[in-house]
Amino acid sequence: MTTLGIIGAGHIGSQVARVAVANGYDVVISNSRGPETLADLVAEIGPRAKAATAKDAAAAADVAVVTVPLHAIDKLPAEQLAGKIVLDTNNYYFERDGRIDALDQGETTTSELVQRALPTSKIAKAFNHIYASEITTDGTPAGTADRRALATAGDDAEAVAFVTRFYDEAGFDTVNVGPLSESWRVERDRPAYVVRQNAAELTANLAIANRLP
Repeated sequence: MTTLGIIGAGHIGSQVARVAVANGYDVVISNSRGPETLADLVAEIGPRAKAATAKDAAAAADVAVVTVPLHAIDKLPAEQLAGKIVLDTNNYYFERDGRIDALDQGETTTSELVQRALPTSKIAKAFNHIYASEITTDGTPAGTADRRALATAGDDAEAVAFVTRFYDEAGFDTVNVGPLSESWRVERDRPAYVVRQNAAELTANLAIANRLP
């Protein structure tokens, strides 16, 4: 059975944990405050979930989900995540993260920054352009008319394939943006960001995105 290691137990991390357990995954979840602070969340999610430190969650993971503020990515356990698929949910909020010139100038993407922090991991973008609460409420079975779609991007085919499968299990179609260098199309303030859209609508919104405001 696949174990999902979740680094960051905030709104997105906790919702991804819930949907993962609902689909038969084991989950090891961590935050910056220590496993003991996650007792209530783990009890709610059920026996397939347990709390750990970030390093232990990364070590236990077959696949990891990184859902921490962008300013904290340099603290990620790169050694424990080496060689593993890592789903990156990050967005750039300069109000929180401080100004990052390379992002402001369109010279890189948030996912490329995560890849730089985790140089031997297989990064794929996931769950960054949906409100956290909708991760567990908006999914529908495959083939449902007007099924909601989410985007992914990645340089590694295995990582993108995993996101595509996991999205489907969670109840969403997938639109592949392409490599990490194109993941800006689904970042904050673009047309595809946090709106409900089916696959055709998402594809259209990705196409009309501007690199710079």
